Amino acid sequence: MKNFIRRRAHVRAQVNVLIACEESQRECIAFRNRGFNAFSCDTQVCSGKHPEWHIHGDVSPYLCGQVDFVTQDGREHHVTAWHLIVAHPPCTYLCKVSSVHMVIDGRVQWARLASMIRARRFFMKCFNATAPFVAVEKPLPMARAQLPKPDCYVHPSWFGVKYTKKTLYWLRNLPPLMAAIDYPDARCFVTASRGKDRSRTFTQLAEAIALQWGDYVDQHLDL
Repeated sequence: MKNFIRRRAHVRAQVNVLIACEESQRECIAFRNRGFNAFSCDTQVCSGKHPEWHIHGDVSPYLCGQVDFVTQDGREHHVTAWHLIVAHPPCTYLCKVSSVHMVIDGRVQWARLASMIRARRFFMKCFNATAPFVAVEKPLPMARAQLPKPDCYVHPSWFGVKYTKKTLYWLRNLPPLMAAIDYPDARCFVTASRGKDRSRTFTQLAEAIALQWGDYVDQHLDL
C-alpha cells in the first residue's frame, strides 16, 4: 500500500496544471496540496503568497503547451506539456449583466462591442488551449457573445459556502463538478459582496476542483 501511494505521488508530481488568469492562487494552492505540479498565471502580482508558483504576465503565450517561463520569484521553469488547464478569462465584456452597456439610447457602443469581440477570442483561445483536459469558467454570458453552450454550472453553496453564485464551466474531456453539500441558508454573493473578492474562487470550491478534476486527470492520464 505504501509503495502504491508513493507511486501515485510520483505520478502526480509530473502532472502539469495551469490555472490561467488567477492571482489569488486558491486553485493553484489546492492542486499543489494534492501533489500536482501547478502554476497560476495572471497579469497581476499574485496575492496567494507563493510567488514561486506564479507567472506574472499575459497567459496567452503559455497556452500552447511546451513552454519556458519564469515565475514571480525569478526562477526559470520548463514544461513539456500542460496536462490540465483551468482558465478564468475576464468577464467584464462577456457577462450578461454588462449587456446593458452595449446599447445606450438606442446607439451601439462600438468600442464596447470591439472589447466584447476581443474577450470572446481570448475565451476561445483558453478553451482551445493545448492540453488534453481543459475547463473554462465564466458567469452567465450575454447572448450577443455567442459562446458555446456550457457543460455544467455550480454554486459555491454546493460545497459548504454560505453564498450562491451561479458559475458556468465549459469542459474538454472533464466530467461536470459534483455537489458535495448544500448550504441551507445561502445568500446571493453578488448582492452581498463588494470589491476584488467578487471574482475570486471560494477556497471550498477550489478544493473541490482540485479533488474532483485532479483525481480524474490522475486516473485517465497516461504518463
